[in-house]
Amino acid sequence: MEKVKRVLLKLSGEALAGEKHTGFDEETVVDVAKQVKKVVDSGIQVGVVIGGGNFWRGRTSNKIERTKADQIGMLATVMNCVYVSEIFRTEG
Repeated sequence: MEKVKRVLLKLSGEALAGEKHTGFDEETVVDVAKQVKKVVDSGIQVGVVIGGGNFWRGRTSNKIERTKADQIGMLATVMNCVYVSEIFRTEG
C-alpha cells in the first residue's frame, strides 16, 4: 500500500501583503505559488488555509459588535482565497 503524503499550509493574510503590510503583494503571492507548485509536482498533496489579517485584524473598534467584526474578518479571508486561488491557477 502506497503512503499518501500530505501537507497543510497556513498562509497568514499578513504574509500575502509582503512589505506593504496591507492588501496584496502580487510578487510575494506568485513566489509562494511557485514554491507550492514545486511541492505538488514532487507528489505531495497540499491543503491551504488562508487568513485575512492583511485586511482586518480582529475587532479594532469598540463601536463594532463582535459578530460584525467576525463577519468582516470572514470577508477578508474570502477575498484572500479568491485572489490566491487565481494566482495559483495562473502559476499552474
